[in-house]
Amino acid sequence: MKILYQLGMLLMDGLMKLGSHWSPRLKQGVSGREGLFEKLEAFRKKHPSPLVWFHVASLGEYEQAKPVIAAFKEKYPFWAVAVSFFSPSGYEQAIRKKQLWVDHITYIPTDTPSHAKRFVKILSPDMAVFIKYDLWANHIRELKKQAIPLFLVAAAFRAEQVYFKWYGGFFRNLLCQFDHIFTQNSLSKDLLEKINCTRVSVTGDPRFDNVARISTQPKSFPDIREGINAPVMVLGSVWQEDMDLLIPWINQSADIQFILAPHDIQGPMIQRWQQAIQKRCIRYSAYKSDWQVLIIDNIGMLSSLYQFGRWAYVGGAFGKGLHNILEPLAFGIPVMFGELKQVSRFPEAGISETYGCGFPVKNNAMLAETMNQLMQPEPYQKACQAARKLLLANLGSAEKTIETIKETTWKEG
Repeated sequence: MKILYQLGMLLMDGLMKLGSHWSPRLKQGVSGREGLFEKLEAFRKKHPSPLVWFHVASLGEYEQAKPVIAAFKEKYPFWAVAVSFFSPSGYEQAIRKKQLWVDHITYIPTDTPSHAKRFVKILSPDMAVFIKYDLWANHIRELKKQAIPLFLVAAAFRAEQVYFKWYGGFFRNLLCQFDHIFTQNSLSKDLLEKINCTRVSVTGDPRFDNVARISTQPKSFPDIREGINAPVMVLGSVWQEDMDLLIPWINQSADIQFILAPHDIQGPMIQRWQQAIQKRCIRYSAYKSDWQVLIIDNIGMLSSLYQFGRWAYVGGAFGKGLHNILEPLAFGIPVMFGELKQVSRFPEAGISETYGCGFPVKNNAMLAETMNQLMQPEPYQKACQAARKLLLANLGSAEKTIETIKETTWKEG
């Protein structure tokens, strides 16, 4: 399996470069990695202090890392923080503005042995923290060769994953390389202990800490607020499959305004949606205060837009995966989402449903029924109270993580 993995990484490196001639996303990833090591060397010359390296796959995992980074910097302000991304979508958004508590943002190079060795040697971290699931064998191996403390944070596992199959020995070994694993739930801890990974703590999902911070200090959009004259439903990170469900509801709804944030603001989808929506529908880039449906055609606003919502719908469940339902819940409003095929992949969805503030919908009739219920004062207030209760019950993950690192597995340097 090790040989197959190494061949796979070399093949991936070649295919990324080849595919970059046709795919804008791959082109971003390839061009963004140009000069990666030289930039890393320049950074370390300017920041020779002790350093903690956080690795995330993309933007969603970075949202989980943020409160952990903040908690770390609060206790150890003289350490430098480097964050690596695998995905262009996360990296490109992160570099657009200065990130709090972060000293350097980089791509992780493709996981070939030579790339991993060079990356770890130049970065020379005193600690490494991987977030959730993006585990790269050669980078992990290099960290262990250097005896660098290594942690996995916000991990969430399912029994059907390769780690827990009879043929998953190579990948199980990756998990056992971590000095400590911090899981989102007890199920993940139990699965790890069954494969003899026992240095495990249940500390929850750090995203709760992050969304709580955003909800207390959201960005201000006075122009949008000025245009609101009815209850607002925020439709966040929606795809075509979500809009197939939502457009009939938008068209039949009276006395509701909609703020619509597409997951992908490129391409012809927004124009098609505008043509299908039978209400005054404008883009934020051409803002006028007289709107019934406002389409957000830029990135970076959504997490604060939920402040205007009475209800929310979060997209992605019908496609690649449910997006962040914790953001609207942090503002104390009920959230709807597509019915999931694998609920275990998104434990927050099941938790929200149990509390009574998350509502899966699978078709137009179910959406209308759920909304009609949540438009009634008593069920609505009950759902809002459940959302607040859910948030309060899950705060503190980042602090618990840093305290456990400090007390059990890391000696200060």
